[in-house]
Amino acid sequence: MALGFAVANLLGFQVVWFAAVIGASNGHAWAGPVAALAFGIAHFAYTPDRRGDARLLAFALAMGVAADSALVLAGLLTFVSPWPWASLAPAWILAMWAGFALTLNHSMAFLRGRPAAAAVFGLVGGPLAYWGAARGWDAVSFDAGLAPAMLALAVVWGIALPALYALHGTAARAYRAHGARA
Repeated sequence: MALGFAVANLLGFQVVWFAAVIGASNGHAWAGPVAALAFGIAHFAYTPDRRGDARLLAFALAMGVAADSALVLAGLLTFVSPWPWASLAPAWILAMWAGFALTLNHSMAFLRGRPAAAAVFGLVGGPLAYWGAARGWDAVSFDAGLAPAMLALAVVWGIALPALYALHGTAARAYRAHGARA
């Protein structure tokens, strides 16, 4: 089941990504959150690590709100369908952060315990995801230009991905140290 779950996990995230981006670009900001909710329900029904996945989900949502809102407030990004906040990260982009978080213990588990690899993956993959959303569907625009936005996204994701694994590991160790199962 592990390989099948990992493949389903990756495909589930891809559905969330496309629903969020295509939905937002067509004025349906709700599509991403609905897809993320469906993915989350299915994921938590089958995951062998509910507690760890919930922890990563919480960390990623907090990080997503902070990171993408900072990029918006800095004038680097503008998201279409900015519901419910025009000057902060919209719900549909947070749905993508949520979906991505649910991949970290499964289809992206090869990066766990490898902070340099996670940083490189984030440096490259993060900006490419935003660039794809901008080029393919005009779901995001780079207000200060492509180069500054890509650089900022590379820094954010180069830090965010290894930080998510580090936070998750630290929280799991603290939980185990207090006599509970992680």
